[in-house]
This record gives sequence, C-alpha cells and structure tokens, in this order.
Amino acid sequence: MTDYNWGLKNKEGDVFNFKSTKGKVVLLNFWATWCPPCIAEMPSMQDLYTDYKDKIEFVFVSNEDFTVINKFMAKNGYDFQVYNPVTQYPENFDISSIPRTFLIGKSGNIVIDKTGAANWNGDSVRETIETLIKK
Repeated sequence: MTDYNWGLKNKEGDVFNFKSTKGKVVLLNFWATWCPPCIAEMPSMQDLYTDYKDKIEFVFVSNEDFTVINKFMAKNGYDFQVYNPVTQYPENFDISSIPRTFLIGKSGNIVIDKTGAANWNGDSVRETIETLIKK
C-alpha cells in the first residue's frame, strides 16, 4: 500500500501534497536530465501524458535545480509538471536508481514498478491504465 505522506514543489514553488492523489490512478516517475535511459523514455512519457493528463495523475520527480529542468523541458517540448521533493521520500519510493516508474491504482496498490527505460506509450501500459481507471 502506498504511503501518501509526501511533499513536493513545482517550478513556481507551489507545494503539492502527494496525499491529493489518493483514490486516483497515478503514474509516478523519478528521473534526471543527465540520465540517458530517462531521456530515452521521455518521448513515450510525453505521448502518454498528452492522452491521459485529464484521466490520471502524473507526478514527475527530479532532484535537479529547476533552471536545469526548465531548459531541458523547453528544448524537448515537454509540457508535464515536474516536482522537487520537499520532504523525505516515503519508504516505498526510496529508490536507488533512475529512471524508476510506478503505476499506482486507486486503492494505493503499486501495479507496475519498473526500473530502467520503457515504452510507456505502448498498448500494454495503456490497457493497464484503462483497466485501473474503470475500477
């Protein structure tokens, strides 16, 4: 079960409490601009975000400074929100390598836990998300 007690902030400095995602389908991705596998999977993340941004919550987390993140996002035409952690990661998200992506169902159960690059816009991921939305 997912621990929702976690604070994040966006580039404007607005605090986002992960608790607000409780009861929703969430795609949580830990990444960095200097990480080749992260960069490799970002186009598929953007495509998935474009199609599902109004249906599920996307939470992209990086420890990098927003000046670096913003430049990377603008250069690549990505428009999803990125957050920096402002509190300690919950234990189930204490990751050791990136990219690391979790797909979390409405009940808080982690359905997908993937370390390394993946095609997040593939049919199997979309089918899983559609199933989770309907639950």
